[in-house]
Amino acid sequence: MPTPPILYWMRRDLRLADNPALSAAIATGAPVIPVFVLDPETEAQGAAPLWRLGLSIAQIAKDLETKGSRLILRKGNALDALKTLAAETGAKTVMWNRLYDPVARTRDTDVKDGLRQAGLDASSHNGHLLFEPWTVETGKGSFYKVYTPYWKAVRDRDPGAALPEPSVIPAPEVWPSSELLASWDLGRAMGRGADVVSAHVTVGEAAARARLDAFIDGRVDRYNSARDMLAEDGTSRLSENLTYGEISTRTAYLAGRAALERGDTQAETFLKELVWREFAYHLVYHTPRITTENWRPEWDQFGWQTDGPQAESWRRAQTGLPVVDAGLREMYVTGYMHNRARMLVASYLTKHLLTHWKIGEAWFADCLIDWDPASNAMGWQWAAGSGPDASPYFRVFNPETQAEKFDPKGHYRRRWIAEQDPNPQPTALSYFEAIPESWNMNVRDGYPLRPLIDTSEGRVRALEAYTALKSG
Repeated sequence: MPTPPILYWMRRDLRLADNPALSAAIATGAPVIPVFVLDPETEAQGAAPLWRLGLSIAQIAKDLETKGSRLILRKGNALDALKTLAAETGAKTVMWNRLYDPVARTRDTDVKDGLRQAGLDASSHNGHLLFEPWTVETGKGSFYKVYTPYWKAVRDRDPGAALPEPSVIPAPEVWPSSELLASWDLGRAMGRGADVVSAHVTVGEAAARARLDAFIDGRVDRYNSARDMLAEDGTSRLSENLTYGEISTRTAYLAGRAALERGDTQAETFLKELVWREFAYHLVYHTPRITTENWRPEWDQFGWQTDGPQAESWRRAQTGLPVVDAGLREMYVTGYMHNRARMLVASYLTKHLLTHWKIGEAWFADCLIDWDPASNAMGWQWAAGSGPDASPYFRVFNPETQAEKFDPKGHYRRRWIAEQDPNPQPTALSYFEAIPESWNMNVRDGYPLRPLIDTSEGRVRALEAYTALKSG
């Protein structure tokens, strides 16, 4: 009798190298059948991340073929799809890399229980993080709520060596049927924006590795000083690839650590940013409410503004503050936003406009190709003041002074704001090509004559609201 194959269930680990579940499956000596299931949880993602996921699936399918393998696509409930595939192929084991957000954990627990009840083996591995959330504890045995102590607890830990890329993946004698990726139409919600954003993506494992190498060889030595400058190419931009697991966190971390050891002292800041992502998952695992509720319950009493005309002006990048609108337009054109701009955009919505962070979090979840359930939720709650280790309530970014500091020559604003420039840059004009036609916006309409709220007035109003919450 032929050896039963192993089903390798791919999710946010769309790579070959440093892939623990794939390596474990190959190590058994059995044939391996990689499968991606478009389940309701995955399909519920926003427009940009779901479209970008489709590009990653297409690329890993090509990469698997170079190893004598292929990717099987199925749509439906994950447990049902995997049980059906097991019955079709004779597989007795399903392997995957773990995820830690509450939606994925609920699904994965149901899948593991269901598979075992059906008499199948189910094995999960850590391929998404450096350190499992439950392995990092305070001296009292609890989880960390503040980043700096968390960083100190893990900075000297050995994440282990990265696993090599397999030279070949054992194939079954007969492959099961596969759905067509095109039939899923993962980009349908992107509309005409897909053509615009596609010029700014970097897809797949080889491209992710090249991006990491270019950063380590050319920019990591000035990362700490350049990463906040809005117009500079001072960051790694790896968030896009880490989101889909096109490169492992460990691969990036080990490269950063090697740079630090050779004398690039600013590489430590890069390592801290990777660990900030770890901290986000640490919190999401231990307090899953952070993705949907105020992490600090007292913030439930804060008088957040609900969705309305001001929030819609913010979404459409029509706040009248160029640096804020530039960030929002960069996101709509590229699917990415500079991290400093993210802080300014989030602070303006939650503090100057006093609008609930959930509204901004949902917009980012729809528009970012590097959307990450843990980082996005923690970032928004950090900006709003309602989260763990959050920005103090009295820290209200002034967009105008921030622009002077981090975009002193206005290059970033001109790159994304067309209406104020007699010769607008193509990137700025692309915004009007990407937005929905239903918005009925045109570059000839002109830029707002005044901000939605004066920055000084907005700061005073925010401080009054926060003081009332604190005293109440």
